[in-house]
Amino acid sequence: MTARDEVLGWFRESGAVLQGHFQYTSGRHGDTYFEKFQVLQHPAYTVKLCSLIAEHYRDAGATLVAGPTTGGVMLSFEVGRQLGLRAIFAERAEGGGRAFGRGFRINRGEKTLIVDDVLTTGGSVQDVIDAVRKAGGEPIGVAVLVDRTGGKADFGLPFFACLSLEVASYAPDECPLCKAGVPVSET
Repeated sequence: MTARDEVLGWFRESGAVLQGHFQYTSGRHGDTYFEKFQVLQHPAYTVKLCSLIAEHYRDAGATLVAGPTTGGVMLSFEVGRQLGLRAIFAERAEGGGRAFGRGFRINRGEKTLIVDDVLTTGGSVQDVIDAVRKAGGEPIGVAVLVDRTGGKADFGLPFFACLSLEVASYAPDECPLCKAGVPVSET
């Protein structure tokens, strides 16, 4: 069994891979949804997934781990714990993007690993990268649990995905499921 098969197995065993007609956080539509909290509710799976990220970036020089709310909170904490680093999270900012609140600080030039759960368009990841830079930090890499772009995402930084799949997504007005009259599934 390959590492990819093992990771996909964890998602399937936990009920995290759903089939239907979904609207993603990005607003795009598709037929496959990764309900990350179905896998993240199992500490054993979360530790294993974060271990893959931590091992990939162990020697990258990070001194901080940051992620977006909500899944990124758990992931940044666990990756930070495994690497012995501080972990923070960025919340949605008024007017768009993300910002670090709750007294979180990034030291000037602090080498920061960005982690997130499921990547569809990369908007949340880019928002965290921008927030890190705005706060004076230096992003050194990005890691996600699932890359739905099949490796097409490019943030101009080293990138790692525990699982990379090419899963089609569509603008609502181009969605074949909408055109076929298939109702959007509840998640």
